[in-house]
Amino acid sequence: MKSWHKRYLQQANWTKELRAYIFKEIGLNKESRVLEVGCGTGAILSQVDFPVHGLDIELASVKEAKIHTQGKSPLICADTFSLPYADASFDIVFCHFLLLWLAEPQQAIKEMMRVTRTGGHIIAFAEPDYSKRVDKPDSLAKLGQWQRDALQKQGANTSMGAGLAELFYGAGITIIEAGTISTSRREAMNADERANEWETIEADLTGIIPDENIQKMKRLDFAAWERGERVLYVPTHYLWGKNKV
Repeated sequence: MKSWHKRYLQQANWTKELRAYIFKEIGLNKESRVLEVGCGTGAILSQVDFPVHGLDIELASVKEAKIHTQGKSPLICADTFSLPYADASFDIVFCHFLLLWLAEPQQAIKEMMRVTRTGGHIIAFAEPDYSKRVDKPDSLAKLGQWQRDALQKQGANTSMGAGLAELFYGAGITIIEAGTISTSRREAMNADERANEWETIEADLTGIIPDENIQKMKRLDFAAWERGERVLYVPTHYLWGKNKV
């Protein structure tokens, strides 16, 4: 669970500026009623200085989140498709790298709408589109394909980001702003970041790709970073909408 928390913190850092911008535009304050759906280990909740409700279906993640939020956030283990809150309970409901893992993402969005007040805000801060992933040099393109295939085997919709606007519009949400966040990594990662990245890759690929092939790709990856030639880009979409219900 600790290694997953490191990964979630890394992902949270990718959207830190975007979250600050949108929350400022909304006028978020300590009186705002806010919920994160799919809060995981509390990576984002630990970065805010006032209570934000958090929900996750994994009990182990909720227990870990309680540690990282130091008890300041009300947390609950529950199903995204049946949120245990009354209608119009929140001013802002958001998710982060969540919808790609859901079999019925629009159903989840409608539940988010239900617990958001009329005129309140619903935000997907990060949903990737692995179908447009770019790996350079070309010798590393296979790594991207392996990871896409592995995520699909785990049940992920690897092109979720590309359909995000259509999904929200279809649910009846008024779209305020949509776009992609900058997650292109062209500068060398430090040792911790590389180790964290490869923990995730190896977890995804073990049992699917022979270990000798994984390790060969790892050596190519590290060498490309050292030469300053490595490019890794996954278009990651966000959407900020307003609830009409």
